[in-house]
Amino acid sequence: MFRRGRPILRTAMIVGTATAVSGSVSHRQQQKYAAQEAQAAPAAAAPVAAADDEHDDIAELTQLAQLHSQGILTDEEFAAKKAKILGI
Repeated sequence: MFRRGRPILRTAMIVGTATAVSGSVSHRQQQKYAAQEAQAAPAAAAPVAAADDEHDDIAELTQLAQLHSQGILTDEEFAAKKAKILGI
């Protein structure tokens, strides 16, 4: 009677151990991939921020040019504001 139950218990222990090891490995891999994605995300976001800054500068320069062509800004005011935007 006991001999029949032991192979089942042994199999259950083996399966339980394999499941625990598999879960542990899976968890470590998920942490590793999450860390890699976190490191890659800031590097990918930097060019987007630079492109947004350039777009804002272009829009601001275009607006200044329109104000200058309409006579609202003098040549000196236009040159000063343009230099400030361009960082000159």
